[in-house]
Amino acid sequence: MSFIVAAAQYPIDRLSDWEAYRAKLTGWIERAADGGAALAVFPEYGAMELASLDPATMGDLHGSLATVSALVPRADALHADLAQRHGMHILAASAPCGLTDGCYVNRARLFTPAGAVGIQDKLIMTRFEREEWGIGGGGSLRLFKTELGNIGINICYDSEFPLIARAQAGAGMELLLVPSCTEAEHGYWRVRHGAQARALEGQCYAVHAPTVGMAPWSPAVDSNRGAAGIYAPPDGPFPPSGLFAVGEMDAPQWLFGTIDLAHVAALRADGGVLNMRDWAEQPGSGALPPVEVVDLR
Repeated sequence: MSFIVAAAQYPIDRLSDWEAYRAKLTGWIERAADGGAALAVFPEYGAMELASLDPATMGDLHGSLATVSALVPRADALHADLAQRHGMHILAASAPCGLTDGCYVNRARLFTPAGAVGIQDKLIMTRFEREEWGIGGGGSLRLFKTELGNIGINICYDSEFPLIARAQAGAGMELLLVPSCTEAEHGYWRVRHGAQARALEGQCYAVHAPTVGMAPWSPAVDSNRGAAGIYAPPDGPFPPSGLFAVGEMDAPQWLFGTIDLAHVAALRADGGVLNMRDWAEQPGSGALPPVEVVDLR
């Protein structure tokens, strides 16, 4: 199946009120729709701009968790409405979400035009999340069956660990979404190289969407570097570099690309190399995490 995907290079803004957030998100989705996107991908922790709606806690690293988590249901309702209104699949910017035990996870939510919602929590925490912020790893690794195709999500650091995406590819993943939030170029390149490697190993597309710009009011996401990218295996009908499209570094924008999932099936069946098939020849290749398949169609 062929469709247009839009990957956000999304700035973290200090918002005056909820209406400012609603207008910003609506404007971004409308521009994605104007570009013909059937799927819009927002970055990791883009939802942290909601912390600015409470001046009393926005400068407090731990206080911002509760503020943003409390606003996630309202933000989700807005995303669901925009997905339905524009006939678009939307991966919302991930957000810290509180659990019943008082802990927090970093959660991405995938909205479909028909009203279904898929949830993927980040599995592996960075040092900042573990040691300073107190966010923990989520539970199930999932694969989402959608009208567009089979979609997996690796949130930022998760993309740097090959068994996660490989397990999803083994369950049928055709498209990997990699929302990220990295404060320096080093982090951006780690995630980018990880996403490109996952596209190579899984013979699939990978779409990378980062936060960009400065947010000095926030102790959590004050510096954001990156460029969106759409990556593919360097084989068959794809570019020799595997770089399908890459955005302008650090500039707020949508990056658009038309992807064709029929190429994924063709490459896995008869590519110049057969990474998907030949994975099993590696020593220890069977140690893969379980994948929960969720039907969002």
